[in-house]
Amino acid sequence: MEARIYRPSRTAMQSGRANTRRWVMEFEPSAARVIDRLMGWSGSADTAQQVRMTFTSRDDAVAFAKRNRFDYQISEPNEQKMRRKSYAGNFRYQRPR
Repeated sequence: MEARIYRPSRTAMQSGRANTRRWVMEFEPSAARVIDRLMGWSGSADTAQQVRMTFTSRDDAVAFAKRNRFDYQISEPNEQKMRRKSYAGNFRYQRPR
């Protein structure tokens, strides 16, 4: 089984950093999805796709993957750059337009 370890980014609807501090481990699909001809639902015989585990640190997730002999791939998060802005800057005389 191959696992993917990553730290989720915030959604477009979030302004805070909730649910972005934990590391997540998910398994890559090993079987293709099949469409049921009668109902049109999609399904798969691979139940590992439903498993999603969270860890407090990247090292914990890697240790778990090594202990259980999973192949893993780590996706490093892109850190957000914070620009310091001042409310008073809106009323500056020579403000860039």
